[in-house]
Amino acid sequence: MKKTLFLKTALAIALVMPLLASAESALTVGPGAATARLDFRVVIPRVLLLQVGDVGAGINLVDFDLGLIQPGAGGAGVARTNGAAIPVRVLGNNGVITLTVSNTGDLTTGVAGETIPWTEITVTSAVTSGGAIPHPSAAFNSGAALPVTAGTKITSSEANWTFNYANTQVVPAGTYGGANTNNGRVIYTATML
Repeated sequence: MKKTLFLKTALAIALVMPLLASAESALTVGPGAATARLDFRVVIPRVLLLQVGDVGAGINLVDFDLGLIQPGAGGAGVARTNGAAIPVRVLGNNGVITLTVSNTGDLTTGVAGETIPWTEITVTSAVTSGGAIPHPSAAFNSGAALPVTAGTKITSSEANWTFNYANTQVVPAGTYGGANTNNGRVIYTATML
């Protein structure tokens, strides 16, 4: 009987040995427990997302058409005439994010001396989710750091930027700026160290 049990055990071990080589395992003959361990790892890459404008729309155009409004009248200024606010989203998972904006010069008609400075375009920001995303510069040419969620390295914020043309200067008639023409394009850059 003992000899048969020994042979059966030896045969069981021989059959199980190839399985033991490919994973951690334990074999217990008779009463007791067998345990095996398994390790887990999740690798999260650094992620930085900047969205300025409507999803899927390409580059948005912010258009101001004075129509019958008197140039230089000031007051409440002129609201965007081709849509509402511009959605903005910033997401990062590795610390403070700096948001900058740059331009190639004042808006122009393409004629020398006919310009509108970027300070004539005002921006207000309304939070829609997470923290604030203030517009980085009144002159559209500098930057600002965005806060991370307290105690983390996460920045996850959404806002709507509303643009307004101040209309405080009388300038010659014409179309100033445009779709990547006459200094009409600004570039936003998010940087995460």
